[in-house]
Parts: sequence; C-alpha cells; structure tokens
Amino acid sequence: MKNKLKVFFGMALIGFSACIFNAGCKGIGKQSIESKPWSLQMAESLIQTYPDMWLMEERTKPVWSYTYGLIGMSLQILSEKTGDQKYFDYVKQYADTMIDNNGVIRYYKMQDYNIDHVNPGRMVLNLYKKTGEQKYKAAIDSLRNQLVNHPRTNAGGFWHKKRYPHQMWLDGVYMGAPFMAEYAKQFNQPEMFDDIANWILKVEEKTRDSKTGLLYHAWDESREQQWADSVTGCSPHFWGRAMGWYAMALVDVLDYFPAEHPKYNEIVAVLNRLTEAVVNVQDDNTGLWYQVLDQGNREGNYLEGSVSSMLAYTMLKSLRLGYIDKKYNNAAVKAYEGIINNLIKRDENGLIKITPVCAVAGLGGNPYRDGSYEYYINERKRDNDPKATGPFILASLEYEAMKK
Repeated sequence: MKNKLKVFFGMALIGFSACIFNAGCKGIGKQSIESKPWSLQMAESLIQTYPDMWLMEERTKPVWSYTYGLIGMSLQILSEKTGDQKYFDYVKQYADTMIDNNGVIRYYKMQDYNIDHVNPGRMVLNLYKKTGEQKYKAAIDSLRNQLVNHPRTNAGGFWHKKRYPHQMWLDGVYMGAPFMAEYAKQFNQPEMFDDIANWILKVEEKTRDSKTGLLYHAWDESREQQWADSVTGCSPHFWGRAMGWYAMALVDVLDYFPAEHPKYNEIVAVLNRLTEAVVNVQDDNTGLWYQVLDQGNREGNYLEGSVSSMLAYTMLKSLRLGYIDKKYNNAAVKAYEGIINNLIKRDENGLIKITPVCAVAGLGGNPYRDGSYEYYINERKRDNDPKATGPFILASLEYEAMKK
C-alpha cells in the first residue's frame, strides 16, 4: 500500500507540475506549436509535459538511466542546431540533479558493471565541453573507469551486465561505443578506437544471420542461457529496437572515428550491410518497421515507434554523410514520413506523442525473458517513451536539413 501511495502522489506531482509549467494547462500556444518543425514540436511537447526530465517514463524519483542519456543528448543537439539555450538548460538541470559537486553520480554503482549506465556519459561530455565544470569531468572519468575493468567475452566485447555474464547484446554497443569514441577523441586516447572497432565487428560476426543479413538480439558465448541456440549462441529473434540501437551506434561512432584507422572502412561496410537488410524488411505501405522485424504478417506484431525512429535517423544521417548509397534516399524519406503519417498523434492542446512504443524488452532475468516471438509482442507499450522521442528528434533534424 505504501508503494502504491508513493506512485499515486508521484504521478499527481507530475500532473500538477506540468499544469504550473503550462500556465494552468491552458493557453499553451496550440497554433504556435503546430507551426514549428517536428523536431521542435516534440521537444516542446516533452518539456511542457515534464518540467523535469527525470519525470519521463512515469518515474517517482530521479534515476541514472540510458534513456535520459539518449533524450538529453538529442536535446543538446537540438539546442546547438536552433541556438535555443532552454533545451541545453533543461538537460543540465537533470544532470545537476544526478551529479553532485564532487562528480559523484547518484544511484550509480560501478561494481554493477552495467553497460547501460555508460550511455548518459555522452550527455555529460557535452556539458563538460560547454561549461568546463570539473564535476562533469569527474563523472565522465568514473564511467571511463568502469570500462577499464568491465568484464568481457573471450571475443573481446563487453558483457551487457555483470548479472548477464558472457553475453553481448546489440543494445550494449550503443550504450558504450559512442561514448568511448567521443571520449577517445576529446581526451586523445587513440588506442580506444581499436577496442571500439573490435567490439562492433565481433558483435556483427556473432549475431548476423547469413540469409537475411539481420542481427539477432543477443549472443551468449557460454550457450548456458535458455534463450541461446546451442550451436550459434544467438537469441531466437530479430528484435527491431535492438537493431536500431546497433545502427545508431555505428553512425554515431563514425562522428569521432579516425578515417585513417584501418578498421574505419569495415565499420562503414557493416553499416551498409545493415542498411540493406533492414530495407528488405521495411513495411511496403508505411515505410515503418515491426517490433519483430521479419515477421510483419504474423498475428500480434505491430509497427513500432522506436525502431522506426532509430532506423530513419541512421539512414538519413548516413545519406547526409555519404556512408550509404543514394539509392536508399527514398526508403529513408519514406520511413521518416511514415512516422509522421502513422505514429504521431496530437492532443487537444496541440502537443504530440509517438505511439506505440515498446516500453522495454530484454533477455533472461527474473521473471525470465525467453526471447520468444510471444514475449516480444506482449511486452507493454508506452507513448512518448524516450527511446523513441530522442531518435525522432534526431531524425527530424536530419530530415529538416535535407528539405532545406
């Protein structure tokens, strides 16, 4: 009962705070919101709904989470593109809630060796670059130090978490590799690029299906997990968001990866193979992607917001930077416009949401997640989950730049 009351009052606080921020939930400028580019419409919708970033995902207390790292980084990029300081300040407010004056991160435990906890470091790298505040540098160094001792597979890639031993997940590459690449460039540690390249290439080698080119969600080196194939070690299905995470990791790592590095072209080649594979399973009618990528006609499957936003962003950015062939231009545009036409909904105040979005999916744990088709399609859904809104903002910026 006590926990139920905490959740009730926490959600009441969210609603009350949003009303205060929105001047009593009235007159929030419906017409002005609708006249903005989609990137700004989403950002405004989120800020007006959640005056503190940590209130997203129906939270009742702040947490150090990869989801806030993703949305925070997206809003920082939006701030740079638009010159609007309020988006930067909104992210900084969250970071200052989580990082004390000595650079200690609230609720972060290095000994958990959870690769997810590294991702918010990208947001903090930007804060340190912009402000020079030493507490941010201390927090960044804590995350870097985690990677020094983080357990690895014999193949060389990082375990997803200490409690998920011997496993590499596609998700984990996004959680760690872009942070490592940016850190390596910002603090002149070129040896880290060898590690990043090995991780990216080994994950593709272990998870890629030779027939479709799609990547399985995860790989268990030990073959001990119930979900792991006894021969390949792979999980049984191609989960959309997992490939979205991996795709974004590739295109974001390349922002910092030296073009003269001997593995640079191999990473670009991985990105091209991935692009071809996902375009082959893109929905013909909408341009979107399914929760389980290759089984669009199967009962219960659905077009999902996070994978569609992640892959649209990856393809649009890859086209702008020349990583993939221009023949994919139509597929990328169709994907982005498919989100607008099919997954974006507007409320009576003019605010927008992206729906449906798979709230969370994983493997193993307690209760045990077996990676079956039935598991993926029955995980709960949520509107405006940061795992969709962050990539949607990034995809919108790419699309808007393309149209200009």
